[in-house]
Amino acid sequence: MMKQDLTQKTGFIALVGRPNVGKSTLLNSLLGEKIAAVSRKPQTTRTSITGILTKGSRQYVFLDTPGVHKPRTKLGDMMMKSVGTATTDVCLVLLVVEPLEEIHPIERELLDKFGKMNVPVVLLINKTDLYSPENIIRTIDVFSKEYPLKAVIPLSAKTGDGVEIIFEEAEPFLEEAEWFFPSDMITDQPERTIAGEIIREKLLKLLDKEIPHGIAVVIEDFKESEKLIDIRAEIYCEKASHKKIIIGRDGAMLKKVGSFAREDLEAFFGVHVNINLWVKVKENWRDNEMLLNSLGFKKDQ
Repeated sequence: MMKQDLTQKTGFIALVGRPNVGKSTLLNSLLGEKIAAVSRKPQTTRTSITGILTKGSRQYVFLDTPGVHKPRTKLGDMMMKSVGTATTDVCLVLLVVEPLEEIHPIERELLDKFGKMNVPVVLLINKTDLYSPENIIRTIDVFSKEYPLKAVIPLSAKTGDGVEIIFEEAEPFLEEAEWFFPSDMITDQPERTIAGEIIREKLLKLLDKEIPHGIAVVIEDFKESEKLIDIRAEIYCEKASHKKIIIGRDGAMLKKVGSFAREDLEAFFGVHVNINLWVKVKENWRDNEMLLNSLGFKKDQ
């Protein structure tokens, strides 16, 4: 009988890719818990989010990064800086793409950068449930001809198909070391941050057009008891007209946001949750460094 390797191993693994390729959905699927906001709208993730999963003697620490794009605001600059920070000193990069005909310039830039850094890359072709096998084979061929990838994994983060293979491919890159986190910990994000992410996710899903990109959620109060969590959250938007839309007629939209967020938060925390939402206007907050800092977006993230 083969002797089981009980040596503790761990490593930081970065999830990288363009906006809306499904990185946050994948992180939630890997962990079996929702800790990152998920939306069809691009640029949902604004800062790096850490997800932790311990399997036997292996601890995988995943860093979900904002979608790589050309920034147009100070917030965008901070988002791109967090991608650079997250990919420093990782043992592996998981580059997430959708099936495509040719390599996008952003993906080419990322692969060239990781090559110079000598960081191993596994290509994850997501959304296989939406594309034909021919599309997926073509994508594998396009990337494999140009870059020395450690592995290519077609998967669907939405259905979970192929997700488990990631652990098999990532395991050889882990290093012998004591774990950075307790074995039952799934994220280093404070509970306030998770609450804010889930509330913002509901806003992203329920609101149209450009309004979601100008929204920030700040948890002003988080009171926790054995049977109840009481949350006061302030939603910041950039225009008075946006505030009216977020609140909705007779408060209908805000009530819907609170109701949907409460469902997810109660499932996550395992207790009843009471949410009190307020909406405030802060014009051009995405381009105001002082406001960004006050809203929790740090320049040195």
